Amino acid sequence: MQQMTAQKQHQLGAAGLRAYPNIARAWGLTETQAARLLGTPESTYRRWKRNPERANLDVNHLERLSLILGIYKNLHILLPREDAANSWVRRPNTNPLFGGHTPLERILGGQVGDLVAVRQHLDGARG
Repeated sequence: MQQMTAQKQHQLGAAGLRAYPNIARAWGLTETQAARLLGTPESTYRRWKRNPERANLDVNHLERLSLILGIYKNLHILLPREDAANSWVRRPNTNPLFGGHTPLERILGGQVGDLVAVRQHLDGARG
């Protein structure tokens, strides 16, 4: 049973890592920012990006990937125009959660809790 769990975790991680560089590009992230969102050094992120199937992600990385993918999906549901959805993270936001800063500034703080807060905010907006 443990082997199946580890195998499934590995498959999910590889799938998420195949999608993540496209999200990072859509949001206009630098390599450094993309690595920070995943909670990993930039050199590790570059290695994972080149070969997602060989990446060994831990639970923290999988959680971050899941939250980022959820944020991306929510934005594309809430804002059906691709340019509007992708630029939302870079626009200053007056919601108290962001305090006039951009959502990107919030999630680049490096804490999983920041990703959770933004994901919950968007989940709430979806109803």
